Amino acid sequence: QDGKSDILYKFWTAVTQTLSSHFQSATESSMFLKQAFEGEYPKLLRLYNDLWKRLQQYSQNIQRNFNTSGTTDLFAELQQMEEDTQDIFMQKNQDYDPEKALKDSLQQYEAAYLSKSLSRLFDPINLVFPPGGRNPPSSDELDSIIKTIASELNVAAVDPDLSLAVAKNVAKTIQLYGVKSEQLLSTQGDASQVIGPLTEGQRRNVAVVNSLYKLHQSVLKVITNQSSFPAAAEQTVTTALKAVHDLMGSAVQPLLNSVGDSVEAIIITMHQEDFSGSLSSSGKPDVPCSLYMKELQGFIARVMSDYFRHFECFDFVFDNTEAMAQRAIELFIRNASLIRPLGEGGKMRLAADFAQMELAVAPLCRRVSDLGKSYRQLRSFRPLLFQTSEHIASSPALGEVIPFSIILQFLFTRAPPELKSPFQRAEWSIARYSQWLDDHPSEKDRLALIRGALEAYVQSVRTREGKEFAPVYPIMVQLLQKAMATLQ
Repeated sequence: QDGKSDILYKFWTAVTQTLSSHFQSATESSMFLKQAFEGEYPKLLRLYNDLWKRLQQYSQNIQRNFNTSGTTDLFAELQQMEEDTQDIFMQKNQDYDPEKALKDSLQQYEAAYLSKSLSRLFDPINLVFPPGGRNPPSSDELDSIIKTIASELNVAAVDPDLSLAVAKNVAKTIQLYGVKSEQLLSTQGDASQVIGPLTEGQRRNVAVVNSLYKLHQSVLKVITNQSSFPAAAEQTVTTALKAVHDLMGSAVQPLLNSVGDSVEAIIITMHQEDFSGSLSSSGKPDVPCSLYMKELQGFIARVMSDYFRHFECFDFVFDNTEAMAQRAIELFIRNASLIRPLGEGGKMRLAADFAQMELAVAPLCRRVSDLGKSYRQLRSFRPLLFQTSEHIASSPALGEVIPFSIILQFLFTRAPPELKSPFQRAEWSIARYSQWLDDHPSEKDRLALIRGALEAYVQSVRTREGKEFAPVYPIMVQLLQKAMATLQ
């Protein structure tokens, strides 16, 4: 009534300050109380939360009583006054939060509790990664780490803010596990060899990845089992788990790179074989598949059984090896489209290789048909081997499934020797050309190189004053124009 509308603020500040000073003097004079408040902080916090809930209920009850006692005028007046008070109260202190002010009186115990909680989380990890140790923790040791994480999160569930603070500690714990695991990884040459059986370094890398995977899955299970877990807390832990997943990826990368390089090296040897022959009298190829294809199938099957079979995280392995299968198909189609000269017998043998390629990459994936676009390319390209150039140019698979640049590359093989393929014109080896294609993934760059080869051919015909162009040339020009138009 006297315009002293900050009475609630003054009263509440006094209450919370009194609480703070009493708690402080009590714990300064008693070690037992100090340990109880710090060690059992979540219980103390729960009592505070109960107090706050009861105060809120009390406030609502007063309003309800006014409402039901029939004195509506008085209630309306009180409500109006309360709203005004709230406004004036807030104007004075926009950032004042009475609940936070109450909990702040426990600030020192929360800090001590969180520090001890972090020690409890870190201790089992430091124990199972002794200095100079060479192996990741055993299953039992990992279980004890997970139990500690679950226990800390369960105890903190009394309060969303405490849950978030402990979740940050759990994230630091996961990071520590990652750092300690990374130190065990072998990065020497033997970690990426794919010639002999599993080396000591590779065996250890597999064990580390399996251990990271178990940690990842177990912590994921713990947080999904947490009832009413705050979204921010879940996000904090999930972000830390993503880093674990990334570490698993970088641990297997050297091996994947090695396998990928070997697959590429085997595929490129198709150019050492002769595909220029005509059709045999039986009309069938003499062998079910080419030598390089036999070697590729044997290599992939061996790599999967010798190296990747030991990983327990099958989905993770397939996510990585399926990308390798897609790349193998891409390289196979790229190289198949470059074979010159290609006779009728060679076409039959290459068609058989296309069918065998599906069997070759099968061990790398859950199902070959899961490989999406690269699988459709493999299926769509095979029938083109036997079609006329006109038919190929009007194929619905063009641009949709198979890039124009690949088809144009393939049409060069049907031209006379003087219409040189882009790599022949540049005087590159096929391996160098393949590298150039990897460095220039955009169709625009690839088509520009092809256009250069076609223009050079026109120049050479004019120079020797030739009367006509090769029959495939106008088809290629038309196709190139169509391809350029789709890029606009």
